[in-house]
Amino acid sequence: MTVLRQAAPFPGAVALTRLGVYDWESADGVCGGSPHMHTASTEAYLVLAGTGRVETVTASGYESHDLAPDDLLWFSPGTIHRLVNTGGLDILAIMQNGGLPEAGDAVLTFEADVVADAERYARTARVDGGTGSASEGLASAARTRRDAALAGYQRLKEAAQTGDFDAVEQFHRAAVRLVQSRVPAWRELWTGNIAPEAARTGQWLTDLAEGRFSHFRDAAVSRTAPAGTERIFGMCGMLRKWDSGAPS
Repeated sequence: MTVLRQAAPFPGAVALTRLGVYDWESADGVCGGSPHMHTASTEAYLVLAGTGRVETVTASGYESHDLAPDDLLWFSPGTIHRLVNTGGLDILAIMQNGGLPEAGDAVLTFEADVVADAERYARTARVDGGTGSASEGLASAARTRRDAALAGYQRLKEAAQTGDFDAVEQFHRAAVRLVQSRVPAWRELWTGNIAPEAARTGQWLTDLAEGRFSHFRDAAVSRTAPAGTERIFGMCGMLRKWDSGAPS
């Protein structure tokens, strides 16, 4: 008999988010989200519906990757990426190291002077209701943040397209300085919630090789409901999250 339990950690310490990519038009006439980069986590996009693309900037240059239903695209830390929505783009985002992105692993591509100043960065990245209705205020703040990230991203993209990778390296350096003080807390989270997942599998393999299977006694089925009934304003679109079992 299996046991149904609630809110167990996702296998492999991953996090899942359903993402309806913004259809807000930006200054360059393209709709989409806020360009950003993860410093310690790989991210994957599984396209559920719609079309679009991911623009990426790395130390190797600029690329554009088309997206259509059932496409799966993933990218490692240090990849600056921009989601573009060309028609109803709906994505399941799968994030390595559930808990780290929520703890500040993502760095938005604001202008260099903003990324270089932790207080200015925090103010520019903040999204609150402002004036008017809560949803209108949040939408306006999220759009303002997206546009600020795009301004810095466009310079990085143009530099990469011309072979000027100094701008990309400077952003990388500034991003590291911005998150450096958070790393001890990240390591604590990793030690407590993420690393044990791999160690647990290692122990299972050792047990199986020796004919033991005590972990079978803990077999169970888990169900996790979405965190909240409504989608929230994220960096790249309207989000619906599920509890990963890690602190946010």
